[in-house]
Amino acid sequence: MEELLDVTVLACRPSAHGDGLVDVDLEGLVRHDPRYSGRTLAQRPDAIGFHMTSPDGSDDLGECLDISGLFVERPDSSYPPAILVGCRPEPPLHAALAALAGGGSAQRRRVTTSLLAVESDGTVVPTISGGIFALVTGVQPSSIGHGLVDVMFDSPVNEPLPVAAREIWDLWYAGGPAERNAWAGHDSALRHEWAGAALAHHHRRASDGAARQVYHLDGRFVTDLDGFYCAIGEAINGPGGYFGWNLDALHDCLTGGWGTRTPFTLVWHDAQVAEQHLVPGYDRQRWTTAVTMEYLLGMLSEHGVEVELC
Repeated sequence: MEELLDVTVLACRPSAHGDGLVDVDLEGLVRHDPRYSGRTLAQRPDAIGFHMTSPDGSDDLGECLDISGLFVERPDSSYPPAILVGCRPEPPLHAALAALAGGGSAQRRRVTTSLLAVESDGTVVPTISGGIFALVTGVQPSSIGHGLVDVMFDSPVNEPLPVAAREIWDLWYAGGPAERNAWAGHDSALRHEWAGAALAHHHRRASDGAARQVYHLDGRFVTDLDGFYCAIGEAINGPGGYFGWNLDALHDCLTGGWGTRTPFTLVWHDAQVAEQHLVPGYDRQRWTTAVTMEYLLGMLSEHGVEVELC
């Protein structure tokens, strides 16, 4: 199965393959998971035709003899193997390095580790990325410090962050944002990373304030869902504040323990910006139906938040 997403019909014409058949031109996205097929997207399955259904299989959309433009090569999205640069190994990693030097088994060279960040004040915080689950393949003296080594692995970091996210994390490593809306110049993907960094540093924020407080949301830059998460985080918890970075997380925050308690009042300034952008459609970043402003207002209301649009 291939999932065709956000599809638009561009044209339809009689087909040369038989009376009553038509050729249909489509434009859209495709999601392919090789775990379910054991093949790459470029490998056409051995089939005499294709059957089309709605996502849950409840609606029969028809059959076709063949599809062109789907089973094609795609750009390589693989990441380079991980390298720990300037590493001071502790005993578990020492054991893996010793196994490498002695020709030990792959099991003895395997490293499973989570990645945490050490900030300028020595504080250790988790990152939103995964970790390294790979075999040690090499080691060499590091150029960035005496007694340090660079350790190479055979696989990339699990769920690597975008290169441009480094600027965001560096800001937090230096103490965090001092002013609101420092996220506003980023695109949606990096706004998501911003909210992730805010989540990782939420322990620095104050405990819940009293209920029935009034908070002001600066809506000038809420041009996408991630902008809303950044803006409401700062409305509740100040510059760089966190108050959810997906719908489940927003629900958790609204139940308490993340800076405030319900009921409270949220004054949404420049709400017309979100009204123009958070509209029905398809979210091409999350591969799902877009979250609308109407939905967010309903969710806030259900949790006892009174929203004043202005």
